[in-house]
Amino acid sequence: MDDTTATSRQIASRDTTDLTSLGLAAAAAAVRNGDITSEAYTAALLQRARALAELNAFITIDEAGVLAAARDADKSRAAGSTAPLLGVPFGVKDSYLTKGLPTSLGLEGLAHFVPREDADAVRAIKGAGALVLGKNNLVEMSYGLTGHNARYGQVKNPHARDRVSGGSSSGSAASVAAGIVPAALGGDTVGSIRVPASFCGVVGFKPTTGRWPRNGVAPISHTLDTTGVFARSVEDCSLVDQIVIGERDAKFSDHGHGLKGARLAFAPRQFLDLVDSDVETRFREAVRQLLDAGAEVVEVDLGDDFNSLVQTTTWGIFAHETMGAISDFLRRHDIPTTFEAIYEGLKPQLRQAWGHIVLPSGAGATSAEAYQTALDVSRPEIQRRLDTAFISHGAQVILQPTTPCTAPLIEEQATVHIAGQEVSYLALANHTVSASSVGLPGISLPVGLSHAGLPIGLELDAPLGSDRGLLNLARGIEGILGARSRAI
Repeated sequence: MDDTTATSRQIASRDTTDLTSLGLAAAAAAVRNGDITSEAYTAALLQRARALAELNAFITIDEAGVLAAARDADKSRAAGSTAPLLGVPFGVKDSYLTKGLPTSLGLEGLAHFVPREDADAVRAIKGAGALVLGKNNLVEMSYGLTGHNARYGQVKNPHARDRVSGGSSSGSAASVAAGIVPAALGGDTVGSIRVPASFCGVVGFKPTTGRWPRNGVAPISHTLDTTGVFARSVEDCSLVDQIVIGERDAKFSDHGHGLKGARLAFAPRQFLDLVDSDVETRFREAVRQLLDAGAEVVEVDLGDDFNSLVQTTTWGIFAHETMGAISDFLRRHDIPTTFEAIYEGLKPQLRQAWGHIVLPSGAGATSAEAYQTALDVSRPEIQRRLDTAFISHGAQVILQPTTPCTAPLIEEQATVHIAGQEVSYLALANHTVSASSVGLPGISLPVGLSHAGLPIGLELDAPLGSDRGLLNLARGIEGILGARSRAI
């Protein structure tokens, strides 16, 4: 039985009111095959968006506009179009420019700004037939890890409304987890895709830095930024990756029911040092499952100072590049504000942080000399350490818990508790920051729930440029661990 027939039977046997449970590839196939119309599917997603408005996952939804686009997609299908994403709505983080649709960057001052162009990644998915359901909520200027936005509201975790969603791509992750959209575009500088993917129980893919286009997306750091995607399966992330980079005929290497021949690494001294017990237990269980499935797992040690080296290097680059990156973005895209106006309009906590580390006059600002050392000395050293796993040990990926804890309480998001210690919320990125530091591709997979019913993520980081191999391996691991969940 081919994929088309399988999809048709799946749709035929499904309660047609439950269209929102479809994944991206399944929804695209259903529209393409005529099993459902884009208009009916889009209407179902909009109904779910209205029912779950309390999540604050979206800043803008143009219901009339997306329904009109869905009707046009149905006409295109009737005329013979077989576009790979024809008539399937996406969520788009509100840091992406979207032609004709407000783009706020999470700021009150840009609430009514409507761009005249699409970001390149948005143009790519539209070119494949996708529709933009709406613009996802985010942390102001993508500067945060918990999902709090002073103007547009805290994004709530669909699994537990009193928990954070993660950030900065908070609404993107929450909207996919809640079944409002089958996929959403996000951005990742130090973990802004992988952290919310872990907390919300979805798949979050961060490509090799530079693999996906970044033009038209509000930046933080030209060295670290990457665009990426959330979905409910690796297959769906792979489909979007193919479309965005223009390799629509790429083939999967299916690992089937086993992982025989796969070589995986983990570094317990670096990634299990400060981790909640539920998270560590599930991680070790996952490693055992992968071993049982035929994978070889090797333990590596990246050095006593690895974590401090990564943290100092990455956060220093992150803050040093922010002012210049944002100022250049505003000029190039004719956005009606200035860096100074953005700074003055930030919520007090964020304005204080920018004053300390982003402004050149700040007490915590990275000097030009320290910045250059981070680029020329520290990053190559981090890469050398990681190469001990990839080259010396022959590992295809490095495994670690995506986040050291499950989603913190909203009321406790400034300082979080991990393994009995009270630490800064920046610790939520302790594991994601290593891949970001040198631009590695990384993916977070949902691998189960804690005793409190909160999602736990497993991160896989791979060598530079090995995105397709990472996605293929992640698909095999997903099949073994089999932990997908949709919040309701």
